[in-house]
Amino acid sequence: MRKNLFFVVIFLLGFMTVSCNKSKAVIEKRTETSKVSKVDTLVIIKPIIKPYSHLTLDSSIVLQSAPGTKSVLFNSSQSRLYALNLEGLSIYEFGQASKQLIREFKFKPSIGKGWNYDDAKEIISYREKPVEAAISNHDSILWVSLHNNGGITPIFLQDVLKMKTVPTHADSVVKQLQVVYETGATPDTVFVPLIATGKTPKVIAVDEPSQHLLVSNWHSKTTSVLAINSLEFPYAHLVKNISTGAIPRGIAIDQARQKSYIAIMGGAQINVLDNKTWSKDTILNVSSNPRHIVTDDQGRLFISYNMFSQIACVDPVTGKTLFTAKTSDNPRTIALSKNNKFLFVTCYKGNKLEIFKIEDNGFTQIYSLKSNGAPVGVDLFEDDNKLEAWVCNYTIGAIKVFIFNKSQSELNIVSAKPKSGFKSAKTL
Repeated sequence: MRKNLFFVVIFLLGFMTVSCNKSKAVIEKRTETSKVSKVDTLVIIKPIIKPYSHLTLDSSIVLQSAPGTKSVLFNSSQSRLYALNLEGLSIYEFGQASKQLIREFKFKPSIGKGWNYDDAKEIISYREKPVEAAISNHDSILWVSLHNNGGITPIFLQDVLKMKTVPTHADSVVKQLQVVYETGATPDTVFVPLIATGKTPKVIAVDEPSQHLLVSNWHSKTTSVLAINSLEFPYAHLVKNISTGAIPRGIAIDQARQKSYIAIMGGAQINVLDNKTWSKDTILNVSSNPRHIVTDDQGRLFISYNMFSQIACVDPVTGKTLFTAKTSDNPRTIALSKNNKFLFVTCYKGNKLEIFKIEDNGFTQIYSLKSNGAPVGVDLFEDDNKLEAWVCNYTIGAIKVFIFNKSQSELNIVSAKPKSGFKSAKTL
């Protein structure tokens, strides 16, 4: 106990002298998007990527982050990447093109209770530990889950001034951050609301119209549904908490089919929600310990099974496993390429990033790449000529960027067809 309190005091003193000495100063012009509205009506037109069928590793570089980098995600324009540093109590904003740090959002720490996953017991920790995030409203709001604080916070990426006034709303809980600029500009002190969800919030997902958020709450064993209102404090409110029966984690929202899929990591199922009513739809029985889940353009589910060291493609209607592949130890986050032909898998204890080509009836592994330091999160940048996989390595607080060149085979690439028994998108 005394040892924990000693480190807490040291951290609190360290917060008073915030600095950003992680990379060279870089000035980048920010592209302002459309004005934030209560309900997004703007149709986001996704760029069409030139067809490709092959990826060839070109190079890799390592970027320094902060302790315990837990997850990474790009904004929709792919110009910025956000790294959530669980132990660093911070979020780093990197420029994709420059590979340089632009800003740091650093939470002011406060004493709370955390969870020791090895010993399965509560410990003294900090409340402000960012785990995962989602971006909404045309890249203007970064929603962050705080592991030990029972809720999420919105950070206005394009409007720091909006956050500089201390909210005076009754009964509101406010978190303080410092925005530190790599240009050397004077840091800003800002304030954001804490929106209660459940105990130990983790994954956050946002629907395409930026109207709703889903949050998986580990210890509460619930999924929170929140309605977004970007014009009115606290900018989102809890609609309901849905019991999951066991520990939830991964979330995938399928906008086209109006279904959401919750991976029940503490069990062996996928809970399906009806997006029209945000209520339980059905349960898909799958293998044990599903962690992360994504959907492709056919509606198929791709799942990482942490304990079994396996990935799978699953029918979203019946729950039938269509095909599987073994991975290195403990696959965590997975990411699909924009053409839905390649699956990227971080393997936590295997210290690998593995890439699989998705064939008609199976996976073909094309790369197993070393990524030391317990790789846990990954997100992808793509243009017509290259693909970048940004992988965060938890134990060393670093991001390894793998750069691949794209090419197209002379043979026509046939799009993946569902196996028999799989219903087409029109029937989902």
